[in-house]
Amino acid sequence: MADFEIETTEGSRWVKVTLRDETIVAERGALSHYRGDVKMKGRVPGPIRMVRASLSGEEVFRPTFTGTGFVFLESSLGGFKVLDLAEGEAWIVESGAYWASEERVKQTFIRNKVMVSLRTGRGLVDFQTKLVGPGKAVICAPGEVAEVVLGEDSPDGMHLACDGGQVVARTEDVQYRAKLPGWMPWSKAATGERVLRSYTGPGRLLICTTPYWRWQMAQLRAQQASQLVDDVVA
Repeated sequence: MADFEIETTEGSRWVKVTLRDETIVAERGALSHYRGDVKMKGRVPGPIRMVRASLSGEEVFRPTFTGTGFVFLESSLGGFKVLDLAEGEAWIVESGAYWASEERVKQTFIRNKVMVSLRTGRGLVDFQTKLVGPGKAVICAPGEVAEVVLGEDSPDGMHLACDGGQVVARTEDVQYRAKLPGWMPWSKAATGERVLRSYTGPGRLLICTTPYWRWQMAQLRAQQASQLVDDVVA
């Protein structure tokens, strides 16, 4: 079983993977460097996966690393969360949140309901990555990731609603839908919220409500640079 460790320094975080004659899969472009008897291989996916990956916004190609040694993935100003999936346990991961996993973790795609996709601004077709255990997987996010347990006996209750993409992953048994902030016609204007993403248990969620400030500043600078280029071109 590969070991995934989150290391940090100077506000940056990265994932260190220890391999002992094992194989992991990582997001395309996620590698920083590796040491030891490790071989990197780019896998060519089938046509169905290529279509679904393009629709989901996920990378089509995800390389593998096999052998004995250490694999260091790229550092980030955001955060990471290591999931340990039990046999048959399934998680649905938001687009862009997958980072790495053991090879034995099965990767597929699911399609959200059309009305949910349209109401949440994801377009007519919205696929998300589905991970099925056993094995370990790493999820990336803008900040610290917390786990919320939904259930009748849980202090978090059976229901969670948010106004955006704060939930980065959910177990398959959680019901996901879009809803209005209230039933009155003026609810959207009165609350300032257009559509809420609703999650109903029982099940588990991974949620990131607050990005690390360094990540937020980097995003702001990137937006300002992009706007400056647009202004110059215009």
